[in-house]
Amino acid sequence: VQLQASGGGLVQAGGSLRLSCTASGGTLSRYVMGWFRQAPGKVREFVAAISRSGGSTHYADSAEGRFTISRDNAKTTAYLQMNSLKPEDTAVYYCAASTAGWERYDYWGQGTLVTVSS
Repeated sequence: VQLQASGGGLVQAGGSLRLSCTASGGTLSRYVMGWFRQAPGKVREFVAAISRSGGSTHYADSAEGRFTISRDNAKTTAYLQMNSLKPEDTAVYYCAASTAGWERYDYWGQGTLVTVSS
């Protein structure tokens, strides 16, 4: 499956963005979907994940209460709604797909840059 992330951009602190991850070449419902991010000079970190049906989600502490992960399997797209953005949310955001569950991701998108200005 190929993943294409989009929706990044420049936003002021306190603002919102919605990232999209569109899949092609595979059936989205086969995969657990996750979002990760990598800030400059830092390692990539987990942000959020959603089960195949969308009935279960997991969030990093930094995302809990501000970010919402969702999916539309019919549209082969996963989303990350980000509210109350902070400068420390600035990073390249990657979507990923897992066939094995929550822990290991097999396919990665190319990343979309989110910049939050103070």
